Amino acid sequence: MREYRDGLVAYAEKMLGDHGLAEDVVQEAVIRAWRNVDRLLGMEGSVKGWLFTVTRNLVVDCARRPHNRREVVGGTYSDPFTEADPVEAVHHALVVKPTLGRLSAEHRAVLVHLYLFDRTIKETAAVLGIPAGTVKSRHHNALRKLRLAFPTETAA
Repeated sequence: MREYRDGLVAYAEKMLGDHGLAEDVVQEAVIRAWRNVDRLLGMEGSVKGWLFTVTRNLVVDCARRPHNRREVVGGTYSDPFTEADPVEAVHHALVVKPTLGRLSAEHRAVLVHLYLFDRTIKETAAVLGIPAGTVKSRHHNALRKLRLAFPTETAA
């Protein structure tokens, strides 16, 4: 397997255009090879040919999946309001949720990623699939909208 791994990854990557996905496909091909090792050792054809055929079939299967789309690692959006601490849960229910509810979904997502998930502008842009400049402008506009919704009292 060590002998064929690099060639299989390059082959899969050429078809998929994604090195990480190619490695996943080759890993699945190697798992299938290990599951069928008795049959592989007793067959007349080459193991290399079998591995490349299985890799090609896995690439085709991957491309046919209707939900096949590229996602950024860590790009999942989870509810930041599921707190184990009851005090935090009450605070979120009374203050944070209604406050964020005043914003559009786009503005809210940027603030959640920047502040609650502690991501950088570049990381937020990658997760949301938007340019960094868009993250900056949404961040600015969201904070401006929140400041207008909750004006602070100024000392006279």
